[in-house]
Amino acid sequence: MARLGNLEYHLVSDGICWVDGGGAFGLVPKPIWQKLRPPDDQNRIIFTLYSLLIRSEEQTILVDTGYGRKLTEKQQQILGLERPEGDLLNGLADLGVRPEEIDLVLNTHLHADHCGGNTTCEGERLMPTFPNAHYLIQRLEWSEAVLPNERTRATYFPDNYLPLQATGHLRIIDGPTQVTREVRTAITRGHTRAHQVVILESQGQTALFMADLASLHYHFERLAWVPGYDVEPLESIESKRTWQRWALTHDALLLFQHDAALLTGRLRADGSRFKVEPA
Repeated sequence: MARLGNLEYHLVSDGICWVDGGGAFGLVPKPIWQKLRPPDDQNRIIFTLYSLLIRSEEQTILVDTGYGRKLTEKQQQILGLERPEGDLLNGLADLGVRPEEIDLVLNTHLHADHCGGNTTCEGERLMPTFPNAHYLIQRLEWSEAVLPNERTRATYFPDNYLPLQATGHLRIIDGPTQVTREVRTAITRGHTRAHQVVILESQGQTALFMADLASLHYHFERLAWVPGYDVEPLESIESKRTWQRWALTHDALLLFQHDAALLTGRLRADGSRFKVEPA
């Protein structure tokens, strides 16, 4: 595991999925974005599926849980889900981490690629995959997932989160939350109305787990590049503007969840332009 000050962290893969390039780049014309990320013959590009494992102050914390193991073969085919090196649980096992050892699960939001692994099938029942963990979910995100609208209904799947309430594993948080002295969350509206990022801060070093504040590093470099998936595109722009300044001020290590081209980087300014450089 990598170190950041006193804490340890590791990006753990749940595989990859293939997403429509038009959805990923929103209003950006295809002749522009395809130069950076050439699509396949179905207009799809690869999204990686990384979760963040953190060890801080004797707490073992997992940020997001990937798609999980409940999907049918047909659902996996539709998503273009590929796991040639195994899924999240395999990756945790490779690090010597058993599901029972996770103390906290932080969901950045409740889209299926971020919380599908929250629960698992045990016979006829759906149970928490991490039986000793509290699952921290934003109050507004919970409300919107439980009562979705016509736009968001297809992105929320109750089997991924409702069982947590029934088993007592759900912990609702409301706004920015200090998880440990070294780990905190912050609301970044745009992708959803209560999307949250995770900030690591220890001994003067900082890192930012981007989640869908910026699915790809191109999105963070260019404020106007907003995915078609974001429910509040203008809020996405303002959230990115705020965190661009923060990343520059703190020389933060950026951890990208979905970017097959750049897993970690640092933001640099060149006049009025921004560039994420590999780190």
